[in-house]
Amino acid sequence: MRLDKLLANMGYGSRKEVKQLLKQNAVTVDGEVVKDSSMHVNPDEQDVSVFGERVIYTEFIYLMMNKPPGVISATEDLVDQTVIDLLDPLSQHFKPFPVGRLDKDTEGLLLITNDGQLAHNLLSPKKHVPKTYYAKINGVVTEEDGIAFKQGVELDDGYVTKPGDLKILKSGPQSEIELTIQEGKFHQVKRMFEARNKKVTYLKRISMGSLVLDEELELGDYRELTSEELNALKNIE
Repeated sequence: MRLDKLLANMGYGSRKEVKQLLKQNAVTVDGEVVKDSSMHVNPDEQDVSVFGERVIYTEFIYLMMNKPPGVISATEDLVDQTVIDLLDPLSQHFKPFPVGRLDKDTEGLLLITNDGQLAHNLLSPKKHVPKTYYAKINGVVTEEDGIAFKQGVELDDGYVTKPGDLKILKSGPQSEIELTIQEGKFHQVKRMFEARNKKVTYLKRISMGSLVLDEELELGDYRELTSEELNALKNIE
């Protein structure tokens, strides 16, 4: 890989700005100052440094975010703040995107990456990747609701959902539940409860496949996936 392309890809500026770094003797390869921007390097085998700090080449990034309400799951928007707007400039440089989406007012687990193949696998209907949500419901949630969800419920547009697994945490005028589904229709959790004449008042995604929301992440915070988390996601069959 060309040296200028490597440094540009890693967020050290445009090709023109990288050339300025080279002129400043700021770039070394295996300890030797380099001025030739077209030099080919292997970042896995050679020590490329800028101002003495080694450049760790990364092609893909994988971030877990605790999405806050009021922010939309998109890469850009002319009106609303997006989840990408919450990232630091270096992470934005990789041009990541959210894997799937959470409604604007929904909180919780959101995977952000630039790995298109992984995103495709996680979102493919053939993979049946489960997604679990915690919700507060205006209305008494009953075992009959659980039976209906397990059979699949008809939404307002006539679509019948795939079976969902409902766990009642608290039943009463204001119920609390966990619901696991294997698809992601528009406003699906809310519409499933509406089909049972109940209203979702709070919704939070807590897991997607093997990936579980890190409860230490405050709303709007994010972190890189651990190697264990990433490997588990990549091993989805």
